Amino acid sequence: MSEKIKFTIDDKECFAEKGQNVLDAATDNGIFIPALCHIRGVKPAGACRLCNVKIAGRLMTACTTPVESGMEIENDIPEIQDLRLAIIEMLFVEGNHFCPACEKSGNCELQALAYRYQMMVPRFPYEFPVKEIDASCPKLIIDHNRCILCKRCIRSFKDENGKNIFAFKKRGHKLQINIDEKLSANLSDEMAQKAMDICPVGAIIHKGKGFDEPIGTRKYDKVPIGSDIESVV
Repeated sequence: MSEKIKFTIDDKECFAEKGQNVLDAATDNGIFIPALCHIRGVKPAGACRLCNVKIAGRLMTACTTPVESGMEIENDIPEIQDLRLAIIEMLFVEGNHFCPACEKSGNCELQALAYRYQMMVPRFPYEFPVKEIDASCPKLIIDHNRCILCKRCIRSFKDENGKNIFAFKKRGHKLQINIDEKLSANLSDEMAQKAMDICPVGAIIHKGKGFDEPIGTRKYDKVPIGSDIESVV
């Protein structure tokens, strides 16, 4: 039998498997903690910082912090909520996110979180950076205007032979996702769609395909992000 660990999130008694991280444990207990870089089963990176919670008075990323017995976690408090809103605002102002014209509108996790945290006018000035769109791959378009550098594609997407197709190139404020030209040339439509689905925003788009559902009827158009988790009791 697996060993269960007892802990609390906002005074709610919760249970986790030994070695489980706080983010996955919270999800299993019906508590929503936002994250844009985390994929369950993939080694966490703590890249987006949206999953910050407070433990023993310190801010810690829930995806990289293992649960400990008796741990008391603060998640739904004004300080944390404002921090998350600030991060969402920064992601919007440092890129070029034109939601009404984006193929992922309604299925975009960043957009859905902006609605959840009621983002209006960001507290930071818009940068309006000049970023390129890479359409050289036969099956994919990489729109660097929308990329939030979460590393999901790098960490979790490989071709049919198990080789990494995505990687970082350049450094500092010029850092961006690069796609391997030779490996990506052999992607199937199924794999291209998988790459698009892994991306939490609209930075990776499957070429040659229209939409499955019109805007207004998509995933987060119907219910707010996290609703599927919070319905778990």
